[in-house]
Amino acid sequence: MMLSIASNITTSRFLCYSLQQLQQQQLVLSVSRLHSALALHLPLSSSYPLFFSTAASPDKEIAAEKVLKEFHATIENVAASSVKGYAAYIDKMCKIGNFSAVSQMLQALQDRNISVPPNVYIVLLAEASQKNDIDLSCQAFKKLLLSCKSPSASSCLSFAQAFTKANGCIELLRFIEEVSEITCSSTSFVNKIIFALVKSGQKDKALVIFDYLKSRNYSLDLVTYNIVLDILGRTGRVDEMLDVFTTMKEAGFVPDIVSYNTVLNGLRKAGRTDMCIVYFKEMSENGIEPDLLTYTALIESFGRSGNAEESLKCFREMKLKGILPSIYIYRSLINNLNKSGKVELAKELLEEMNLSSTRLAGPEDFKHKRRQRNRLAEGPEVR
Repeated sequence: MMLSIASNITTSRFLCYSLQQLQQQQLVLSVSRLHSALALHLPLSSSYPLFFSTAASPDKEIAAEKVLKEFHATIENVAASSVKGYAAYIDKMCKIGNFSAVSQMLQALQDRNISVPPNVYIVLLAEASQKNDIDLSCQAFKKLLLSCKSPSASSCLSFAQAFTKANGCIELLRFIEEVSEITCSSTSFVNKIIFALVKSGQKDKALVIFDYLKSRNYSLDLVTYNIVLDILGRTGRVDEMLDVFTTMKEAGFVPDIVSYNTVLNGLRKAGRTDMCIVYFKEMSENGIEPDLLTYTALIESFGRSGNAEESLKCFREMKLKGILPSIYIYRSLINNLNKSGKVELAKELLEEMNLSSTRLAGPEDFKHKRRQRNRLAEGPEVR
């Protein structure tokens, strides 16, 4: 089914993001083309070209010609069932930087019905992404999907990195449309792509992809929504974050501890203490026990708003539940108590912190929770 940018609710976010990027770089011609594409409802589906031109120095051309000659000699003289050595030639050509020749080599293998192992495409994908070669990255990633179905998180990151200099999401949306049949709208694949875009610093593109997938009824899950909640919270777009949170619940997903902590942390950063109280109450009513991250967000939020009593109440409650406070929580409490004029109480907490220094939660406790969340987002790796 052909995809049109103007055919779904992704258009508004995509257009806003694309125009903002293009205006910043004063790419007037590109803006004109974007407007034309939207006005004409141009379809995004098309096949990627197989051959690519690569400018090279004379020495590199000679080296590439030698590798190509040896490669062809090898595939002419070795049985089709043997793939040993092919990867080495492709790797050499990648290092030379002649991706047009790499494409020819892959085509030659395909013409002879010679199977290419996934690791060849992984190497090619990494090389292509470093050069921001979107076409070749799409070609390699598509082949990788066909060869192993579920690429690793690192391969997804390489793929995402190829788009860091792109001024929009047209190529990315086109690719996802093309591979939708291969992945069968796999939730794990969707999460890996969105997470990879976030990890490579492309949060706006991740949101465009999320809107597109949601509008096309792709299979999303709680992890998908948690990633998007985190993006919106970190970028200060708390109203959008709360809208997505509501939509998530309406879609039948039950928020977990990650969902609520993400929302609370986003509200904390925006100074929305009133809403922190609302969602903490909802969380408790739904039977979800708060953890270190929950109390960190609440204590910091209350402290910033000048409500030292509520901060201390949360602090005491946390300790009664056997949750180790962190140095960050102590410092936040001490700082906010000093600001509110409760100097003696601040001194008592400072002394308590120094005496308990060996029994406090540290950065590793936060990192552990973050790694758990990342593993859920990335899903199982198949190399």
